[in-house]
Amino acid sequence: MGAVSAMVEGSAASARTNVERFGAREWEARCDLAAAFRLAALFGWTDMLGTHFSLRVPGTSSEFLINPFGLLFEEITASSLIRIDADGNKLSESPYMVNRAGFVIHSALHLGRTDAHCVMHCHTRDGAAVSMQKCGLLPASQRALTLGPLVRYHDYEGVAVDMAERASLQRDLGDGGMLILRNHGTLTVGGSVGEAFYRMYKLEQACALQIAALSGGGELYPINQDVVAKAPGQVAQVASAGHMDDLVWSALKRKLVRAGIDCAV
Repeated sequence: MGAVSAMVEGSAASARTNVERFGAREWEARCDLAAAFRLAALFGWTDMLGTHFSLRVPGTSSEFLINPFGLLFEEITASSLIRIDADGNKLSESPYMVNRAGFVIHSALHLGRTDAHCVMHCHTRDGAAVSMQKCGLLPASQRALTLGPLVRYHDYEGVAVDMAERASLQRDLGDGGMLILRNHGTLTVGGSVGEAFYRMYKLEQACALQIAALSGGGELYPINQDVVAKAPGQVAQVASAGHMDDLVWSALKRKLVRAGIDCAV
């Protein structure tokens, strides 16, 4: 047996073992979430051991998977993710702990919204920079304009270790899909890993465009207010025409395969 064939066979055997260990639905969820961490590492969305992605465990209302505190995004695999409950108790074996601030933020949004199956939070340079600007995300680019109806804001309350902050996080997200944490970073929620990841990509891109444009020193060219006003309707029309996030997510997972990254271990 050649080296490649042996590697494929070993991966398949490992997957079968993990399906038996976690169950088919949870294992599929773990693989999707692990893929998000690896892609985030490729996109440069990491902050050493900081920030977290989480995913509701299929079939549960108050249990979710989250990254172990101690692993870089590029190290995370499906089997290394930690399953926890609404009180932060570990429900799966792991030598790592769960970061308190990550637990507070992510549990708040999973518990506050039944459709918030996946929650992603980043501390990128551009995302954090926009979170520090009083104006917030300006409707100055097509990308930012199309995100407007989804974006909400949450004022900084210090390092998120106080359980009381869960209530204000839930209130401030409301029915939105993206939350700019003032003086902190960016956050998205979605009904799937793919939806949350695609939203994060669009939000980060909009923030990067804003920081680049303002850095140029010139006055921003304004978008006509009539165009701004009709943007939400146009976004809804485009969204109803297809599942762009599903298409993008499938393509991104193929990117991992081409890069030889196997996170399903």
